[in-house]
Amino acid sequence: MVSWNSVPLEITYQVLGWISFVAWSVSFYPQVILNFRRKSVVGLNFDFVLLNLTKHSSYMIYNVVLFFSPAVQQQYFQKYGRDQMIPVAANDVAFSMHAVLLTIITLFQIAIYERGVQKVSKISMAIVSVVWLAAAVCFFVALPNHSWLWLINVFNAIQVIMTLIKYIPQAIMNFRRKSTDGFSIGNILLDFLGGCTNYTQMIVQSIDQNSWVNFYGNIGKTLLSLVSVVFDLLFICQHYVLYPAKKAVISSKLSKDGGVEPLLKSSDHPESENV
Repeated sequence: MVSWNSVPLEITYQVLGWISFVAWSVSFYPQVILNFRRKSVVGLNFDFVLLNLTKHSSYMIYNVVLFFSPAVQQQYFQKYGRDQMIPVAANDVAFSMHAVLLTIITLFQIAIYERGVQKVSKISMAIVSVVWLAAAVCFFVALPNHSWLWLINVFNAIQVIMTLIKYIPQAIMNFRRKSTDGFSIGNILLDFLGGCTNYTQMIVQSIDQNSWVNFYGNIGKTLLSLVSVVFDLLFICQHYVLYPAKKAVISSKLSKDGGVEPLLKSSDHPESENV
């Protein structure tokens, strides 16, 4: 495996990587803690959780296989050159495994806590079913020629698509309500920090190796950070610029008096919850 040319850059790379790991990982906990305290998941978007599990599972498969499999690394070097470093770091593996675990815990909370009338939409179920069916087909396509690098790149593409899809409902909801009340900006700020440090980490590696192959050699990681940062900036703009002082009164009375349908309903005083 290719070694680093600069020790300071290698240290910087590792530090940035673990900063992004901590920022992204910590962002999962507020929702889990809130669910536990309320013993309720009313107000949590079940579609988001399901799509998120598919996203992080796909990303974990890509990271774990490329980081630990000599056969896949060999195919990577054959494609991009032996003078290149694999574009997956230990923090990428740790983050994706941690993300899958926390998302599974959230799904378990959905199963055991008060749900109200909420349920996973048929559209999300269909999307997830099609995605995993396609992944299974790709596995059998890759099997005869052992095209494992191509296969994990399929999983990488899946996680990018899921990342794009999962953010859209929240952005639309904020726009319709003209408010970000009830949406945790802390999660977004941590996600933004993780995305920025992740990009900077890749830049540091490129500077050391005098090559930008790690950007298009791991297009999933590149697009993951890009999509996350773009949506984070949108949410930050919505929270601090577009709708800074407006509060969404989420009640059935609002629907009757103002003709506006409530977007979230909760039996646990939703106006005071920050889900």
